[in-house]
Amino acid sequence: MGYSNRSFSLSMTRLLLNELVVLGLIFASTPAQCVTDSSDVQALQVMYTSLNSPSKLTNWKTNGGDPCGESWEGVTCEGSAVVSLDISGLGLSGTMGYLLSDLMSLKTLDLSNNNLHDTIPYQLPPNVTSVNLAGNNFSGNLPYSISAMITLTYLNVSHNMLSLSVGDYFANLARLGTLDLSFNNFSGDLPLSFSSLSNLSTLYMQNNQLTGSLNVLSGLSLTTLNVAKNHFNGSIPQELFSIPTFIYDGNSFTNEPSPPGRSHNKHNSGSGGHTSPGSDGQSSDSDNGLSAGIIVGIVLGSLLLLLVAVLAFVFCIRKNKRKVSGARASRANLSVSTGNVHTETQEQRVKNVAAVVDLKPLQAEPVMVERMSKNGSLNRMKSPITATSYTVASLQTATNSFSQEYLIGEGSLGRVYKAEFPNGKTMAIKKIDNAALSLQEEDNFLEAISSMSRLRHPNIVTLAGYCAEHGQRLLVYEYIGNGSLHDMLHFSDDGSKMLSWNARVRVALGTARALEYLHEVCLPSVVHRNFKSANILLDEELNPHLSDCGLAALTPNTERQVSTQMVGSFGYSAPEFALSGVYTVKSDVYSFGVVMLELLTGRKPLDSSRVRSEQSLVRWATPQLHDIDALAKMVDPALNGMYPVKSLSRFADIIALCVQPEPEFRPPMSEVVQALVRLVQRASVVKRRSSDESGFSYRTPDHEIIDMSF
Repeated sequence: MGYSNRSFSLSMTRLLLNELVVLGLIFASTPAQCVTDSSDVQALQVMYTSLNSPSKLTNWKTNGGDPCGESWEGVTCEGSAVVSLDISGLGLSGTMGYLLSDLMSLKTLDLSNNNLHDTIPYQLPPNVTSVNLAGNNFSGNLPYSISAMITLTYLNVSHNMLSLSVGDYFANLARLGTLDLSFNNFSGDLPLSFSSLSNLSTLYMQNNQLTGSLNVLSGLSLTTLNVAKNHFNGSIPQELFSIPTFIYDGNSFTNEPSPPGRSHNKHNSGSGGHTSPGSDGQSSDSDNGLSAGIIVGIVLGSLLLLLVAVLAFVFCIRKNKRKVSGARASRANLSVSTGNVHTETQEQRVKNVAAVVDLKPLQAEPVMVERMSKNGSLNRMKSPITATSYTVASLQTATNSFSQEYLIGEGSLGRVYKAEFPNGKTMAIKKIDNAALSLQEEDNFLEAISSMSRLRHPNIVTLAGYCAEHGQRLLVYEYIGNGSLHDMLHFSDDGSKMLSWNARVRVALGTARALEYLHEVCLPSVVHRNFKSANILLDEELNPHLSDCGLAALTPNTERQVSTQMVGSFGYSAPEFALSGVYTVKSDVYSFGVVMLELLTGRKPLDSSRVRSEQSLVRWATPQLHDIDALAKMVDPALNGMYPVKSLSRFADIIALCVQPEPEFRPPMSEVVQALVRLVQRASVVKRRSSDESGFSYRTPDHEIIDMSF
């Protein structure tokens, strides 16, 4: 028994040795596997291509390679993960690429002091702690993805060409310690979410076009604040004078002189003040000291200013107490007019707030406004309403009493008029039909306005004002003067207005970003419910602006919905809505897919003039989306074959995902945006003519189509 066991053991040992030898030979003949995480590799490869494959990035490759194992220039790894990317000051050109969000382990991103251009990518590494993009040529504005980067401690985008308002993206960035927005073209007021930056110690905003007050900064624990050379106005909050380094020259503040006993850099936009030495290197005699009379005058003047400030503070406290007492005494009979709502809103905007309201990126302390309904009950609504309150008389004047000549459209809630105001400004007025809203919806009108007025996105038509007096309910929007996508695709007889393929892709991407904002940035999500090409307005540069956002809160009553909205939107409606009336964000995704089909084919969603099998665009087109030959026959004839075949195929793939009959299989809009961005980025690496920025394509000798607009 012992012998047989020993023999069995020897046999097993030989067998294992043989297996190990075979495995060793296999591994020896197999190429070395990539050490770096595959998603990190792909993200860096895309970046390398977007940077025009510069030789300065040693060891980098467009295909293959191992960033961690091969020590790619500027790349630092921990294990198989890329944790730091520092390629600053190398004179790099191009763009940042579209897959940065795949760098899930990246903590430090430094691309500063290069020649990078275009916009900052919509998606940045989500878990990064330090981002430095200073000293480049980035344009556009800050990306919304910053709002979700909760680990961020350092953000520097200074010395670029960023513009528009500083987005209200900072509510969740409690760890942010340094923020540098200086030397750009930012405009507008400071975002209210700045008040949530509890750990912010250093804030640079000098040399921009910023306006409004600094009140939102008064509760922060700053050690350095530079707001020089902007257009700020009003009174500097007294709390800011306690900041050790506070630079504020070049604005229009009403209380610029520093409080007694402190020295602030009013006239120096650098890091600190300085003395003026004499010719011999010492201070001149006239600067050695101040006379006793001047010192006494300064002291007495300072004491007087301090006394006035204290008295003003006490007066404000007593005045506020009287307001509160008076409000409590008269609350039973309170009826708040729209003018008062607007005044209270403006006062509330300057408070230091931290409470979260309905929309995640836009924070403000809710103001409870009471409003007497027609049945005598007292209703409460959340405020503020950031839109301007207009009178009926002013809107009548601007539209010539809503005359037919000013009529520019009609929707499910009423007609839309062009309005020309005395100051030269042109707006669009939606005059809501009284029969379109029930009593309950009327009571909720101001609350709906409160939500709509806080939607801010470059691809969403801004609600600038409203009117709610004398039984009238009107909405005042910014005016987009180039008509709707629906009209340009289906009713344009002017050949000069024909949309090129590149322009169509831009429209799809812009509207996708608008829906992504509504669905995934706003909290709770905003469902559009009426997404169609007629609600996509185009400006003079053919940039899309989605209209009627937030109007789902003012749903038409059943009769009007059937008679107008359903007839006009049936071709866009998702199957689940047509069958059960259930409408979700995924229903918006389906409608978006239908609009993409319009862009691809130039056909209407429903067209009774066609043969029966082609009347429904989705039913006719869907089976052909993956057939390249059939796809070529589906393309809008107005394009005259001027489109890149690969771009067309990828565009069709996105459509197929969006118009799936099962809602759960449709992608979220963030994935649609990323797919369209990838389509654009792939096109952008093709050589383009610098003299042509019109968004049109041209044929090359080998019949490929070069994209000109990205």
